[in-house]
Amino acid sequence: MNKQITYKPFGTKAILIEWKAIIDQEILNDIIQFKENISAQQKEDYTDFMIAYNSLTIIYKEEVLDFKKEVEKLQSIYKSNVISEQQEAHIWEIPVCYDVKFGIDLQEISEVLKVSIEEIIQLHSEKIYTVFFIGFLPGFLYLGGLDEKIIFDRKENPRLQVDKGAVAIGGKQTGIYPSNSAGGWNIIGKTPLNFFDVQKENPCFAKAGDQIQFKPISVDAFYQLEKEVTANTFIISKTLQHD
Repeated sequence: MNKQITYKPFGTKAILIEWKAIIDQEILNDIIQFKENISAQQKEDYTDFMIAYNSLTIIYKEEVLDFKKEVEKLQSIYKSNVISEQQEAHIWEIPVCYDVKFGIDLQEISEVLKVSIEEIIQLHSEKIYTVFFIGFLPGFLYLGGLDEKIIFDRKENPRLQVDKGAVAIGGKQTGIYPSNSAGGWNIIGKTPLNFFDVQKENPCFAKAGDQIQFKPISVDAFYQLEKEVTANTFIISKTLQHD
């Protein structure tokens, strides 16, 4: 794949780096590796990095006074053969109740796609999804890897209220609403877990490059886990990814 990338100023204290505009695992790996190499070599110069499907935004502590010079420095880092040690990546197991009580769009998806609700649940839960980036809302995971049989366009008229924990499909993507909000994705289930907690050192437990697998649970199990989450006694199951 041609990994030609572009650099653009993004305000006075940021640079936007863009790859080809597609959802692709190889591009994500390239973005994460580039981010790690930049951070390892000049960590003191930056305050944050923002990863998206095909871009990396670098937030600087100070104004970028010489954009051309800074881009040359970044290009040199990108072209170098140095491979920085990457952070560990995990597979997180997320319990989801797909009962129609919560999956309020399952019936419509089933009728339009001519796929049974049971098969939609099976196809959705048997996949392992990649976290490409976090955005829209704090803790909203954009997940790639949805089965082609259950791709379903976003709603033309978004709902004004989507519940926290709603698991949904939006086109070729799937994701979880981390808080109550408006939203146009199609809701197929609900998880009792929290995806953003400002009181924790890492407010969102997952990061770009991690993976998610959904585990179907009953309505009774949902309410039991909800109590455990509220009491802060539930521990999310995770395993290390292996190459």
